Amino acid sequence: MSDERPETPLPPLPEKSPLPELRASDADRERVVDRLREAVAEGRLDMDEFEERLDTAYRSRTYAELEPLTRDLPAPGATAPIAAAPVGPVGLTKGVPAGSVAAWPDRIVGGGGAAGGPAMAVAVMSGFQRKGNWTVPARFHTVAFWGGGEIDLREANFAEREVVINCVAIMGGIEIIVPPGIEVDVRGIGVMGSFEQRDSPGPVEAGAPRVVVTGLAFWGGVEVKVKPPKQRSVSKQKPRKEL
Repeated sequence: MSDERPETPLPPLPEKSPLPELRASDADRERVVDRLREAVAEGRLDMDEFEERLDTAYRSRTYAELEPLTRDLPAPGATAPIAAAPVGPVGLTKGVPAGSVAAWPDRIVGGGGAAGGPAMAVAVMSGFQRKGNWTVPARFHTVAFWGGGEIDLREANFAEREVVINCVAIMGGIEIIVPPGIEVDVRGIGVMGSFEQRDSPGPVEAGAPRVVVTGLAFWGGVEVKVKPPKQRSVSKQKPRKEL
């Protein structure tokens, strides 16, 4: 009779984590944040969900912590049912409103430099305006000395995905009007003056340009306002009288 005892089976090995505990970089976190912003613009996340995931993304240290934040979101460019665009009353509106998501890709015209007009606007004891259908250069320099300026981006095209508007306001003021959904970064310095952004443009829309506002306000002010795009109305023509 043998005294050998049956070998005790080894316990199963623990399952490996689907993602290794590798450290995530700043670029990895920014990619996740960009996808979350797109999801908000697409209506897949509400603002509460976006803010909660955004906070988690910036606090994440590993890939395993980042992965669940976009697990329930389709990959960018995935095919999905397309809802029919709302149709306005005939004769009241025309075309796609400026500032809508559908319009952004066509409004980044490329070319850089001062495409579509001069790269500078100056007002000395006077004023200047840039509004309507115009192209914002990649770098646009403005000066208001004892004067004022208005820069309206609601119907504008953009030479680049990111444009820089450099404002110098000395005892004067410059007002910049942007549509909702655009990304705005205000970096100017105020000396006995102010650089301010009055309103929030809301969630950044997919494909929307990024506008960096920089410069100096001395005894003056530079203000960024958010206003909805103008609705172009088609005027009714009166019938001509026959002679």
